[in-house]
Amino acid sequence: MTFVEFKETIVIAIDAMKGNKLRSLLASLGVVIGISTVILMGWVLTGLQTAMDETFRMIGVDILYIDKWDWAGGKNWKLVRQRKDITFEQADIMMERLNNAELIFPTARDWGGSIKYENLIFNGITIIGTTSNHGLTSAGETIEGRYFTPFEESIHSKVVVLGHKVYTTIFPDGNALNQTIKINGHKFLVIGVIRKQGTMFFDFIDNQVFIPVGSFVGMYGRHNRSISIGIKAGSEEMLDEVREEARGIMRSIRNVDPKDEDDFSINETKAFENQVATLKLYVWGIGIGMTVLSFIVGIIGIMNIMFVSVTERTKEIGIRMAIGAKRRSILFQFIVESSTLCFTGAIISLIICSGITFAVATILPKFVEEAGFLTPFLPFQLLVIASIVSIFVGVLSGIIPAIRASKLNPIDALRFE
Repeated sequence: MTFVEFKETIVIAIDAMKGNKLRSLLASLGVVIGISTVILMGWVLTGLQTAMDETFRMIGVDILYIDKWDWAGGKNWKLVRQRKDITFEQADIMMERLNNAELIFPTARDWGGSIKYENLIFNGITIIGTTSNHGLTSAGETIEGRYFTPFEESIHSKVVVLGHKVYTTIFPDGNALNQTIKINGHKFLVIGVIRKQGTMFFDFIDNQVFIPVGSFVGMYGRHNRSISIGIKAGSEEMLDEVREEARGIMRSIRNVDPKDEDDFSINETKAFENQVATLKLYVWGIGIGMTVLSFIVGIIGIMNIMFVSVTERTKEIGIRMAIGAKRRSILFQFIVESSTLCFTGAIISLIICSGITFAVATILPKFVEEAGFLTPFLPFQLLVIASIVSIFVGVLSGIIPAIRASKLNPIDALRFE
């Protein structure tokens, strides 16, 4: 096909669509819905993945937590519940024996604690007792003030570092430093604020406060609770070595028989990564199913429109063939027309989705802070995917009507009324 034929075929296809604007728009509707589903779903998942990666980085991709409970689940809950608690004594022994880790610190929690500030009481906050080593990890990085020191830890100072959500809830106007709050009836001086770490699905990470472990024990006691042992490997490359060393030491401390499995869990951010991957798989599965249905409707609609177009323009096709138009030109004309219909649907989808994403990403975070992971612009790869898919759908929906048009007998086509 020469360039002149190519250009003429495209012009004829576009003129045909201009002559039936409403019909062309309705034919593109199924494609608009399908492409919009893909774009919006990809936009949300891309933003969520970016936020998750940032959260995992801030929590620490090289940090392990030895715990009674398994973060990822999947194990028999009744058997896990029957495990013996991890005690402060076991944590002390672990800290003495572990050699290859950069940092190690115990972490004791009181879930659903309350904080009182002036005449207000705030419930559902996790109170965490730990050591100053936690402040040396990315999870203990402060944006205001500082973390407590080894000296403050040693004298059981009543100082507290607030998680970001606790900070914004209790002190919406800021100025938290050097304020006094009450935890379990005891006065604590606010000395720092942890930077925001959580997302919409992990906001509990910001809903906690940190106090010296000695102060925690003084209020809640050492016994009748299971603690976690945080271990910073130093780098991702050291994770496997530190994990196996910690596992061996912990099995020895808890007298686990060599033939028995661990009676504790070693948790890390990969446990969340696997859960997120599973969630994304389900979301993509549902989204792709909806998209396929939309595309099927769109393909059927465009195919029917193209059949109608072929029928209406039968005489025109006969005239073109009579004056020398080749079958491939007729075939290409109708394929271009159906592809252009779908591509137009993709353009409409991009315009609609761009407006939706900008509005949602600009307005929603003002009311829901955890929605800050949404970006106001569509990722470039989604635009490319939408364009390619729309053209493919156009070719698929137009190929059969195009073949039918190209195989018309010129004489019969000229006689058509």
